Amino acid sequence: MKNSELIFELDRLVSEEQNPDTLDIDLLDTLNVVKKLNQQDDLVAKAVSQILPNIAEAVDIIVNRFKQDGRLIYMGAGTSGRLGILDAVECVPTFGVASDKVVGLIAGGESAMFKAIEGSEDDQSLAVKALKAINFSAEDVLVGIAASGRTPYVVGGLDYARSLGAASISLSCNPQSEISKNVDVSLIVMVGPEALTGSTRMKSGTAQKMVLNMLSTAAMIRCGKSYQNFMVDVKATNQKLYARATRMVMQITGASQTLAEETLELADRQVKLAVLMLLAKVGCATAKGLLNDSDGFLRKALQLNDPNLDNNNISTKKY
Repeated sequence: MKNSELIFELDRLVSEEQNPDTLDIDLLDTLNVVKKLNQQDDLVAKAVSQILPNIAEAVDIIVNRFKQDGRLIYMGAGTSGRLGILDAVECVPTFGVASDKVVGLIAGGESAMFKAIEGSEDDQSLAVKALKAINFSAEDVLVGIAASGRTPYVVGGLDYARSLGAASISLSCNPQSEISKNVDVSLIVMVGPEALTGSTRMKSGTAQKMVLNMLSTAAMIRCGKSYQNFMVDVKATNQKLYARATRMVMQITGASQTLAEETLELADRQVKLAVLMLLAKVGCATAKGLLNDSDGFLRKALQLNDPNLDNNNISTKKY
């Protein structure tokens, strides 16, 4: 694309406009600079709230694909790609899913996570190559992320996903964006011009992170990865997470630290399993069977074990 053509495209993007509220930001002292930035950040959550029905629709699509053993794949360039990878990586310890269940792809490959790879976002074929490398299929769902909504790498990935019959979701911060065309759900967060003109790592990046957190967290909750508001499928892979797992078992069941730790070890450090063993007063094998018959939902497993139990009203206990 010629430079003049790209300039014309940028001229039409809200995210590239000059923000009238921060024209004097270079004249302010430090406190007032950060006040200005904070005022702009305050607009982000409000903008996200405007598209909650669309986000919910996207979540339902992701949950449906998960039930079909599909995967959630994020794809983006620069900040957008890094945010996708961040959300994907954190799903493993938080929700106990396999490392290939939620995957983040960035233009330029893994090294682009730490250093910009010039020109990588301009090549649509690289997106197709990246998706083929992970055996992307019709059972999966692709979330294409681009603040501008025009990044060729993301456009190419979404086009390829549609050609396979996979589900497709776009996430951008500009209306009528290229990536919002012909997708199953279009998520457009209108945060307006950035505090620094064109610096989409700011409000646009914050909005993208908020939405990605919602997509993965809500989908995992709808798949039974929580009990009340506890993340009961957390992987206790380090000391802090083991302490958190132990504390969760104690909070939910009222068990002592010693009993919680003993039960966690019997449950192979699986919080959900340990909680079920304690609340239902059953052994590990029986608890596994109950969870399997309840599609992994702890509330359902407790109800299955004792139909008279109103576990909707089970509250956290002091230990």
